[in-house]
Amino acid sequence: MPDDEPTDAAPVGGAVLVVDDDPFIARLLEIELKAAEYDVRVANDGVRALELARERCPDLMLVDLMMPSMDGFELTRQLRADSRTASASVIMLTARGLSADKLEGFAVGVDDYIVKPFDTPELLARIRSVLRRGKEMRQQSPLTGLPGNIRIEGEIEGRVRSGARFAILYADLDNFKAFNDHYGFMRGDRAIQFTADLLQDVAREVVGPDAFVGHVGGDDFVIVCGAEVAEHVAERIVERFDGAVTDLYDESDRARGSIRVANRRGEVQEFPLLAISIGVATTERRSYGHFAEAVAIATEMKSFTKGTLGSSWAVDRRTN
Repeated sequence: MPDDEPTDAAPVGGAVLVVDDDPFIARLLEIELKAAEYDVRVANDGVRALELARERCPDLMLVDLMMPSMDGFELTRQLRADSRTASASVIMLTARGLSADKLEGFAVGVDDYIVKPFDTPELLARIRSVLRRGKEMRQQSPLTGLPGNIRIEGEIEGRVRSGARFAILYADLDNFKAFNDHYGFMRGDRAIQFTADLLQDVAREVVGPDAFVGHVGGDDFVIVCGAEVAEHVAERIVERFDGAVTDLYDESDRARGSIRVANRRGEVQEFPLLAISIGVATTERRSYGHFAEAVAIATEMKSFTKGTLGSSWAVDRRTN
């Protein structure tokens, strides 16, 4: 292909969400960041920024401090309080370089500050630095302390390359959004930590020190273990989870066996208690040439078992 021929390659710098109520500054940042090969989205207020971040969590957010309805401090507080967006790095843009502002910003979880008017090369350097630190942090989940996506990928790829017999158990929670909406983010985080602890306990009990447990993010987890014990691990997780999950609920909801949540129209809907769905990909009957192949099969099996009411697991028994 000639060097000057355009390509459809995706931006390589990372995903950035620009949040500024000044359309001129927002557009300027969008142009500069796209030129630097970042994947850029723009929100003109904090409420819209939260919606976009919850739909697809960016690697980094450039947030204006002074905005109507929700300032940069409050936006950052809400980002940090939500497990779906807690991992996003935040650089605050402000016309004020006051020490008090910086202290408050760092207290709520801001990663860095840029004072307007900003110098573009300095801004890009700060972005690169914050993204690098964020990548290092993603090697470990700040909520559960478990290995994050980078280490999960490395663990699976290492087993694929070595030709070892292994299995991937991809687990996530059913009805978690309703639980989070009903009880709030702090109780939602507690449910995720409960799940992380349970998975680690079962992995140590059934597999021993060779088991690997990782936190993909949100309510998604991965266990990597020997192929011969995978089904036993999955069965034990479901048994332990169903036996203990009711402890996360208030007495009235526990007695009813469900929670009632009002939707946006004010209509009350009833949701079952949390359940766990597990998809298993194993090398018992097939081999994998790349970690993504194994993850895709485990994800497919997890999606299949989510159609079952209550906690369940499914293992892929197809051959290559």
